[in-house]
Amino acid sequence: MLFFLQAFILGLIFNAAPGVVFTETIKRGMNGGFFPALNVQIGSLVGDAIWAILGLLGIGILLNIEFLKIPLSTIGILYLLYLAYDSFQSSNLKNEKIELNNKYDQNALLSGVILSITNPQNIFYWAALGSAFGALGVKEPTTYHYFIFFLGFISSSIIWCFICALAVEKIFRFTNSLIKKYIFRICSLVFIYLAFGTLYSLI
Repeated sequence: MLFFLQAFILGLIFNAAPGVVFTETIKRGMNGGFFPALNVQIGSLVGDAIWAILGLLGIGILLNIEFLKIPLSTIGILYLLYLAYDSFQSSNLKNEKIELNNKYDQNALLSGVILSITNPQNIFYWAALGSAFGALGVKEPTTYHYFIFFLGFISSSIIWCFICALAVEKIFRFTNSLIKKYIFRICSLVFIYLAFGTLYSLI
């Protein structure tokens, strides 16, 4: 139970840290509401689960980190720049048009998946954590320990999906059109910053 709680808390910290997924959640949920925001979170959970499994199993040291780093980072940078452009374009739309475009947003789930899978930080996080169980009191982890840790992490991640989506809807959904416009532009700047930050770390 203690190990499960440790994994649960680490999952909350991992998911609550501000970053690209949170920014995209705000962008999607600001006008579309709870479900587009939730879809981004669930999509990111799919990617997180994939890296968690690979990291905890230590498959080829995450299928050779250096081999994955460049292509995943490149895809991530390009997608972040696309999101920056999309956010800026959305900031120039009238509020009613934004509402219409995002009301039945089917791309939010896919967006979350792409952002999570192409985030190189996830690779290093799970590669490190998979070999750091000793710090959590487990000197010789077994399959059972990996399963308990994964269960704790995913449990907190699922709960966080709903908390985050609900918070975004309550805080951002009903702001006026001028505030929404500038929030979209801030999101655009954040995406650009993250894209160049990823490029800098890659170089």
